[in-house]
Amino acid sequence: MTPQSAPNGRVAVFPGSFDPLTNGHVDIILRSAHLFERVIVAVLVNVDKAPLFTADERVGIIREVFREYANVEVDTFDGLLVEYARQRRASAIVRGLRAVSDFEYEFQMALMNRHLEPTLETVFMMPAEQYTYLSSRLIKEVFHLGGQVQGLVPPLVEQRLREKSAAAGSRQ
Repeated sequence: MTPQSAPNGRVAVFPGSFDPLTNGHVDIILRSAHLFERVIVAVLVNVDKAPLFTADERVGIIREVFREYANVEVDTFDGLLVEYARQRRASAIVRGLRAVSDFEYEFQMALMNRHLEPTLETVFMMPAEQYTYLSSRLIKEVFHLGGQVQGLVPPLVEQRLREKSAAAGSRQ
């Protein structure tokens, strides 16, 4: 799948923790890359959370997975998403909706973002059906308990999960 530049020249930000990147994320990033001239995958740096992968590790993984996509950029941000989007001159925020349960929270966030920056649109995308149940939290839990994540995450992510597990001295 090779993305073609969107005719409108618009920039979108796809924010998230991506800890770790799942194939659901990959699906939405690839489809966004077809709709927008540039997609910025914005890795949230939240000092209050203890992620499995550092922000630098997550950025590195995502850059490697999308190395062949010139219109996919990876960056980090903290603070207000609308401020980051303004700085990056984005016209849209891309958000994934897996299930109805995601909708209420995402709807509230979209309305607040619109209040804070009326020119910034939120675009909701549903991942491919086979990824609708995936979440980074679920991937980490299944992997930690010895379950298979092959086909649910890019091969590089599975490799890095195994490396983290080996470094921690767990069995995998």
